[in-house]
Amino acid sequence: MLKNSGFYKGINLGGWMSQCDYSRERLDGFITESDFAQIASWGFDHVRIPIDYNVVQNADGSMKEDGLARLDAALALSRKHGLRVVLDLHKTQGFSFDEGEHEAGFFDDAEYQRRFYALWEAFAARWGDRPDEVMFELLNEITDKSYLAAWKRISVECVRRIRAFAPDTRVIVGSYNYNGVREVQYLDAPYDRNVLYNFHCYEPIRFTHQGAYWNPEFNNDKRFTFDESGASEEYFEGLFASAIEKAEKEGTELYCGEYGVIDVVPPEEALKWFRTIHAVFERHGISRAVWSYKQMDFGLSDKRMDGVRDELLKYL
Repeated sequence: MLKNSGFYKGINLGGWMSQCDYSRERLDGFITESDFAQIASWGFDHVRIPIDYNVVQNADGSMKEDGLARLDAALALSRKHGLRVVLDLHKTQGFSFDEGEHEAGFFDDAEYQRRFYALWEAFAARWGDRPDEVMFELLNEITDKSYLAAWKRISVECVRRIRAFAPDTRVIVGSYNYNGVREVQYLDAPYDRNVLYNFHCYEPIRFTHQGAYWNPEFNNDKRFTFDESGASEEYFEGLFASAIEKAEKEGTELYCGEYGVIDVVPPEEALKWFRTIHAVFERHGISRAVWSYKQMDFGLSDKRMDGVRDELLKYL
């Protein structure tokens, strides 16, 4: 089980190699060894590293050695501080969960898919001999239901290719609706025993994303306390029920790759949400990685969290 594997309690390194300006200053300085040391001291056992394809792959699909070397260095720092790593492809050529990235065509374009397979074959060839240290997340947050059939076909082919280099590496695969937990039930049976189901949870989104400047639906003056959000242990039990049932039926596990509360919410209110969802994660042995370590509108290391962080770390 993941609970005993070192992939149970994680934190995202969002904004480092993804959703950034890709400057050398950012790539070299946003996350450093002191951050890995801090994360380990907080009791996390792994980090999830979102990676945009252009950090490690050229436009023609060939790999960038400097980008791969950058990941080598991240893995070395993780190992030094006793942390495992989830390598999450946050954006691939032709698809991003963020419409502002203007990536399109992946699910219909064989060439984009070839480059996607080539990237994962390169990752598997380089790190596939470390199944106890590295886990692969094929692609972040498939959006539309219309992509699901193609995505299931693509993900199966990708895992098949990965297995030539990495027979024992765990691979996590999510469904549509931005890795929606209710949508896990529509995934096919895992390719093999080392494929797990992935989901993200920011529900109720009117609470966790209130005031989100990037979303017109939430970028307003309406504010909600935790008590007004409708969240409770019973709420999360109902939300997760179909995914838990699906995983049990197929003999696999669940991994929540992202969950968190926007920095607009007062820390004391966010703490209530984390305490509640944590109880359900623990009840069902669901592995997870909180979003996010630093900045990115959700940063747990940000100064504003100083007053509640010690208590918060009990619920991550």
